[in-house]
Amino acid sequence: MRILSAAVVAAFISVTALADRAADEAAIRKALGNLEPASIEASPIAGLYEVVVGPHVIYMSADGRYMLQGELVDVQKQVNLTEPRRRQATRALMDNISEDDMIVFRPQKVKHTITVFTDIDCGYCRKLHSELQQYLDAGIEVRYMFFPRAGKGSPSYKKAVAVWCADDRRQALTDAKNGKAIEMKTCANPVDRHMQLVRQLGARGTPFIVLEDGSTQPGYVPAKPLARLLDEKSR
Repeated sequence: MRILSAAVVAAFISVTALADRAADEAAIRKALGNLEPASIEASPIAGLYEVVVGPHVIYMSADGRYMLQGELVDVQKQVNLTEPRRRQATRALMDNISEDDMIVFRPQKVKHTITVFTDIDCGYCRKLHSELQQYLDAGIEVRYMFFPRAGKGSPSYKKAVAVWCADDRRQALTDAKNGKAIEMKTCANPVDRHMQLVRQLGARGTPFIVLEDGSTQPGYVPAKPLARLLDEKSR
């Protein structure tokens, strides 16, 4: 009888906890309004939930009233608890993008893959592309997406659309980055979606590189140090 009572109590506690969790999630979703969270999980701090929205990790109180944005650090273990979740969220976001919506330069043997948000008229973007063979020789697959920083309708934007609409996108991209004139075609294209995504990721400049693990690297990185970084992250 004592064992049965303990089981009943445990079951009651479990059901109550689930009900409380459901109520907390409902309050948080209501507070977020039109924002759709990818996940709502209990954080190590009692009464505080970890909420993932796109590539962003925030923390909210159980009633949805209070929100914190920043790094949650376990001081005792000296571990950043936010960064791994942010990388995971970014990786999930990137995994939803088909390579059919990118311009891909692939080495014979792929060791690593990076996604580069590029502006055709950006000097360091052109420098990176001029050294493309070095990245390929290091086994790095380079997947390009567009981020014309001057915005929709700008010359850089129109060039991005024209590159996408070219018969040979890789050659057109190379020509455009070399300052050569390309045929200014228009067609259905993913440039607006690229721009929306990179803004979600918080990019302010180009090139903006997303690594395999979901971490991001703003700015140009030469092939050799980038290959070393990717090797270290894959260990």
